[in-house]
Amino acid sequence: MLETSARLLRLLSLLQAHREWSGAQLADRLGVTARTVRRDVDRLRELGYPVNASPGTGGGYQLGAGAELPPLLLDDDEAVAVAVGLRTAAGQGIEGIGETSVRALAKLEQVLPHRLRRRVGALNAFTVPMLRGPRSSAVDPAVLTEIAHLCRDAERLRFDYRGHDGTATRRTVEPHRLVCTERRWYLVAWDVDRADWRTFRVDRLTPRPPHGPRFTPREPPAEDLAAYVSRGVSTRAYATRATVRLFVPLAEAAERISPSAGTLEPDGDRACVLRTGAASLDVMVIHVMMAGFEFEVLEPVELIEAIRTARDRLDGALARAAGSRPRTPDSAGRTPGTPSGSSAAS
Repeated sequence: MLETSARLLRLLSLLQAHREWSGAQLADRLGVTARTVRRDVDRLRELGYPVNASPGTGGGYQLGAGAELPPLLLDDDEAVAVAVGLRTAAGQGIEGIGETSVRALAKLEQVLPHRLRRRVGALNAFTVPMLRGPRSSAVDPAVLTEIAHLCRDAERLRFDYRGHDGTATRRTVEPHRLVCTERRWYLVAWDVDRADWRTFRVDRLTPRPPHGPRFTPREPPAEDLAAYVSRGVSTRAYATRATVRLFVPLAEAAERISPSAGTLEPDGDRACVLRTGAASLDVMVIHVMMAGFEFEVLEPVELIEAIRTARDRLDGALARAAGSRPRTPDSAGRTPGTPSGSSAAS
């Protein structure tokens, strides 16, 4: 039985590494008869591997695509390449695959032999990525996989946390999910000491094992955790909040306004609503203007007055700039404000 299982694994490895094998080639590689190859192929099919067979002298066996992804066999170099690729995707927060990369990396690192872990660690230690955004917000993929394991296994996480004002605290939480944006990672967790849901920036936390014990997962704070985190980091975290209608389609606004800068909702086919926050009304004016779209303030009314104040300042700056601008002679050699018949040089 052990010999048969080992042969099946070797057959699977051959099928995964080659486009198509003839029955004679497989029999020769495995040291068995063509009949045994046919039986082993049938066993692989029973296990869910889609092995296609084409008849005739030019036919053979080929591993095809099935309805579900079966387990894959990777050699050492392939396993290292996949692990490094997943770490790169996780560390850079590539939109759409970051969280998936962490889950896959957690599964892979759990079964990597020690010799391969050392190779992966060396490649990451001596590779410097060119990241968008501040380097201080980079997250160690090892921390991400550690948190992902605890989320999966429903174990409490202990860590030191540095707040946005630099204040350090020790936290014990029941981790629920990791949420990533293009630049940052966030942990949604139940804070045991505060008895409430909290969102933590992963680059600001330092795990302090041992972790545990296990807990019974709670009902999450929202069905859409990405939207929940977006509202928290872009709106709820700020004392000044605003709702603005942008006169562009939602898709166009989303290209310039990230989830960490505000939440967007459709408002017909040609407009959308932005909900966002800022440290003050003056900062909010700049924030909305920098989006680069025509807009209408829905709330608060104080923002409208702040915009008027900013407009008056800009008008004054333009007026002063126009008054101090050097006069340029026209085609007749006169400068603006010079009586006709007078020379610009006189």
